[in-house]
Amino acid sequence: MSSSDSPKVTERKADKDHDGQDDGEKGGFLDRVKDFIQDIGEKIEDAVGFGKPTADVTGIHIPQISLEKVELIVDILISNPNPVPIPLVDIEYLIESEGRKLISGTIPDAGTINAHGSETVKIPLLLIYDDIKSTYGDIKPGSIIPYKVRVVMHIDIPVIGRISIPLEKNGEIPVPYRPEVDVSKIKFEKFSFDEATATLHLNLDNKNDFDLGLNSMDYEVWLSNVSIASAELKETTNIKKQEVTTMNLPISFRPKDFGSAMWDMIRGRGTGYTIKGHIDVNTPFGHMKIPISREGGTTRLKKEDDDDDDEVSVS
Repeated sequence: MSSSDSPKVTERKADKDHDGQDDGEKGGFLDRVKDFIQDIGEKIEDAVGFGKPTADVTGIHIPQISLEKVELIVDILISNPNPVPIPLVDIEYLIESEGRKLISGTIPDAGTINAHGSETVKIPLLLIYDDIKSTYGDIKPGSIIPYKVRVVMHIDIPVIGRISIPLEKNGEIPVPYRPEVDVSKIKFEKFSFDEATATLHLNLDNKNDFDLGLNSMDYEVWLSNVSIASAELKETTNIKKQEVTTMNLPISFRPKDFGSAMWDMIRGRGTGYTIKGHIDVNTPFGHMKIPISREGGTTRLKKEDDDDDDEVSVS
């Protein structure tokens, strides 16, 4: 966590004088006036107890992340030692990655900090992945990129005037990639024209640079454009980064409902299949619900020599 830098007081420059007075005489008079004002200001500050506030970035949270965007919340703790409330004039922010700007902006009229109090100011930021990838082609889906958040708080303080407090904090964000899915086979436990029960072996190829902690999965399977099964599987497992994990999904259906498509599969001609659904996962960066889909596959029923059960080969 980065501590705030020392507050910077913004000085206001006086307009140039064009009254024709002698420079030495004019300079001496102005110096005396400035010294007098500074002396009065210091006496008022000492008497009333005005001081400079402090600020620190206490955390950065990711309340929501998806394949399209990531939301960040920057928490800044501001302490006001003064006997009166102080206004936040505006907040400037910048997110960069390895010196490249990802997003920047200004939040005007950011609120007020109560007298002799502390308050956490939350700054919401939004990063759109398509914007990042279109701007920087070397940022690949599935990667983890470093970032730096820079924030400047502009505050008006009675007697002291406007000050600027610069802050920064480093972190990492992912650019998520949707896992690729593929049905390796369908293994039947029971098969007749009135009823069939089977296990669908679904491969999940996680091309991300981080693990996906599976909480549950919902899915629907079609053969020849006819839905044969839909269910939600409550199963926890770890889908490791850059690896293929196989899930066993139970399905049941009535083969006689498929007409010619089932006969094509039995005769070895093959029939098309589709699977769609979602996986509910935890990541090091937060919870995600990721869509999965596979269309255009082909199934054929075959008999394994070393097994009495029928299997559907998938390609």
